[in-house]
Amino acid sequence: MKIRKLGAIDIGSNAMRLLINYVYEEEGRAPIFNKTSIVRMPIRLGHDVFIDEEICESNINRICDAMLSYALMMKVYDVEIYKAYATSAMREAKNGKDVVKKVMKKSGINIEIIDGKTEAELLFNTELGSFIKDDKTYLYVDVGGGSTELTLLKDNKVFTSKSFEVGTVRLLENKVSPNAFNEMKHWIIENIGNNDIELIGSGGNINHVYKYSGVKLGIPLSSIYVKKQYQILQTMTTEERMQNFNMKPDRADVVVFALEIYNNVLKWSHAKKIHVPKIGLSDGIIRKIYKDLK
Repeated sequence: MKIRKLGAIDIGSNAMRLLINYVYEEEGRAPIFNKTSIVRMPIRLGHDVFIDEEICESNINRICDAMLSYALMMKVYDVEIYKAYATSAMREAKNGKDVVKKVMKKSGINIEIIDGKTEAELLFNTELGSFIKDDKTYLYVDVGGGSTELTLLKDNKVFTSKSFEVGTVRLLENKVSPNAFNEMKHWIIENIGNNDIELIGSGGNINHVYKYSGVKLGIPLSSIYVKKQYQILQTMTTEERMQNFNMKPDRADVVVFALEIYNNVLKWSHAKKIHVPKIGLSDGIIRKIYKDLK
């Protein structure tokens, strides 16, 4: 057996993550992907960018320190190859390219800033195949801190996708365009039409809601349940969400905004259920690295 050791860094608007993944290769068998280590850093870049249009000096230092720690972790794990991708907040920051240079100088990690289309393509690289049936149409909904990626899947292929500047941190900071939700609604209605559709949800917030739902792994959440959770969490303070649902502070203050987005998409698409496969951008990055290696 051969073991490939791969690393993926996802730099989002609400947090950044390092995923170290082992891939077990054995002749005559499909490769096995093992999530060996996941480290999440709550560095909220969106707070800076969506208000001041650039990343502040203190957060630049925090990013550099986080990337240095990630570099050391990958060294300890003997990671063969890695990719580091930054999404909405970094691509909108006026000083985004300068931050990339500073991170490279301090940690040796090269960050690539990607657009919404590339982000959606990476997400589709994940192990979605086990959740998708050829005779059904799905809308993949990835809710991040700065943007939401919608991808329509037909016949197990990407039919169309679009990135919208509607995200949890952007909503928290009241920096979403008044017409953004209308644009999302019209896109959904135009592309789905009368198709019977199911949702696939991606992102830390829907994963957390799924974890505490009590639903058996692999069973989708109903639209009624998601709506009810949205209503329950709305009545709570951030501290109450932390205590009652064991949420991190930077999850507790944005989870309601994530559920607002999911509820709207469920309503506009007339979907009755949402699958939560607990996969994200870092998983897609790992799959891309492995695909490129092979």
